[in-house]
Amino acid sequence: MGKLGWAVAGLVLAPLAFHGAGAQTVAAKPPADLAAAFGAREYIQQVSLSPDGSKIAMLVPARHRGRALVIGDTAKGTALKAILASTGDGDQLAGCHWSTDTRLICQIVLTNGGGKFIIRYNRIVAINADGSGIKELSAKATGQALGFLGYGGELIDWGAASNGSALLTRYYVPEMSTGTLVSNTRQGLGVELVDTNTASRKSIEPPKDGAADYISDGEGNVRIMAIRPEANTGYGGKRLIYLYRLQGDRSWKPLSTATIEAGRMIGFEPVAIDRAQNLVYGFENQSGHTALFSVALDGSLTKKLIVERPDVDIDGLVAIGRQNRVVGVSFATDRRETIFFDAGLKALQISLRKVLPGRAISFVDASADENKLILFAGSDVDPGQFYLYDKKAHSLAVISPVRPDLVNVALATVKPITYQAADGTQIPAYLTLPAGSDGKNLPAIVMPHGGPAARDEWGFSWLAQYFAARGYAVIQPNFRGSAGYGDAWYQKNGYQSWRTSIGDVNDAGRWLVKSGIADPKRLAIVGWSYGGYAALQSSVLDSDLFKAVVAIAPVTDLDVLREEARDSYDFPQRDAQIGHGPWVTEGSPARNADKIKAPVLLFHGDKDTNVGIGESRLMVDKIRSAGGKAELVEFKGLDHQLDDDTARAQMLGKADAFLRASMGL
Repeated sequence: MGKLGWAVAGLVLAPLAFHGAGAQTVAAKPPADLAAAFGAREYIQQVSLSPDGSKIAMLVPARHRGRALVIGDTAKGTALKAILASTGDGDQLAGCHWSTDTRLICQIVLTNGGGKFIIRYNRIVAINADGSGIKELSAKATGQALGFLGYGGELIDWGAASNGSALLTRYYVPEMSTGTLVSNTRQGLGVELVDTNTASRKSIEPPKDGAADYISDGEGNVRIMAIRPEANTGYGGKRLIYLYRLQGDRSWKPLSTATIEAGRMIGFEPVAIDRAQNLVYGFENQSGHTALFSVALDGSLTKKLIVERPDVDIDGLVAIGRQNRVVGVSFATDRRETIFFDAGLKALQISLRKVLPGRAISFVDASADENKLILFAGSDVDPGQFYLYDKKAHSLAVISPVRPDLVNVALATVKPITYQAADGTQIPAYLTLPAGSDGKNLPAIVMPHGGPAARDEWGFSWLAQYFAARGYAVIQPNFRGSAGYGDAWYQKNGYQSWRTSIGDVNDAGRWLVKSGIADPKRLAIVGWSYGGYAALQSSVLDSDLFKAVVAIAPVTDLDVLREEARDSYDFPQRDAQIGHGPWVTEGSPARNADKIKAPVLLFHGDKDTNVGIGESRLMVDKIRSAGGKAELVEFKGLDHQLDDDTARAQMLGKADAFLRASMGL
């Protein structure tokens, strides 16, 4: 990377000279294999800054589906050194953060089993920055434990001393003695203060049966506890009871109660504590949209409305530093926006927008004194880069581009649009046209998002951009049933209200044709997860609209999806989300396979715990039995995200070839 000659109001942008283990070279010319270039995972998958700001820890891809933890020096720009790695075959590094200037805490996700009996669990370890002194911090179950201890804990606070201790949650299970009497009856979620150097532990919050979460104040004090009473069936209930403590008091007092209804939280949901102001920030519905509130923790429970909007939900709290200091709030209209409460960061945001025009900017991490910040900036035509900002030097240094294989690839602009649904409703969407095209009479793809309680946002999408690079117009509709637009838009969710959701998806295709963008004979649909469900169900609703269907890890039968959650603690919530009624049969693609005329291509990982691979196998069988054309590509050892460079490249290349053959391109 060469030095970039930008300077605005004294802000200087320059590169950090990281190189070595795990580093990837920037492509010298556009890649010959676009599928491999777009399918390659992000080079920086997670990044953390040491408390003194002198070192950076990054998770980078390794061995197609693995990850490596690499360390770099921010001042010296020395070679990146890999100190820990996961294979991606049953073990995966999921996040690493600095405990001290020389030691890190990492979470490892493990997967065992197969078929209908796949178990995912986690463990937490600590390791020195030079790769030595690794210790497991998760509590170990004894041979007398009356159950499998799959939950390895979660980091909730670094503790007030900043000496290498950390507050970790721990789930306790009862233990039997040598005979038949119970020797340890403690059960439930608690909190321990764990020394990351010695792995010694001290109970801070005793286990409480029904406890679901704890929130600390960033200084080692647990101030809020969530209780989730069990239903009579033994499953998790839909109520969350929040309790809080006064400063310096150990007794619990009522704070709020929230309920989970059809995938949405009703009631005040606390998220983060502001210790200086002695209050908690949280989200709650306000006139049909989610808004940000604060509640005083001084005994008065004074509630204040902080930010609301009449058009979209307020859905993000912005916090930085080791104390998780709340500095702002975010929401998405056509683009993601951030309102900063912190005057210094607000001024920095204005300066950064001048230096990095047209990019969405977010703060990722900070040193303990907040004099150094890691930020991310990207756009629709820029997959993004991570930067290190130094307040004292007033400088901005480039750490690395996220997708170096795409540095010299011309990407397509993404335009926010609206189109009219059959009932006259204006549906927001994002339109991506191939770079350099006239935008007329193109092969085109409708790409519904997953979820369904999610939404697409403006920015870089490797899936949409790949197809645009191959000459397709792509539209990503935020159909009714999407999250982020309030209660009326969400309706009963994308399953129970599937006719409205899928109707909006199909109307996106019709709009492409009507506007002259798409050739009606070369219109396809591609979706992942719920988007894969929508891709299949779209042809059930209108069998003549799409000429080819690509579904990645799709839901295909709503009752099967329900049964997949039967052994989950959250089964009642999944059951309520799907509901019981005629829409279950009518809204299940596998039960209506005879209506699907277009050829179908499916991709699925056989370790998927979100949507079992059995749903794709069922879909293929049903389509073929009905005389249709369907193919399933199975990826061994991969989960819902298909987090593997080779697999993603294969998926992109095969999907493109399938679409071209199906539409006569």
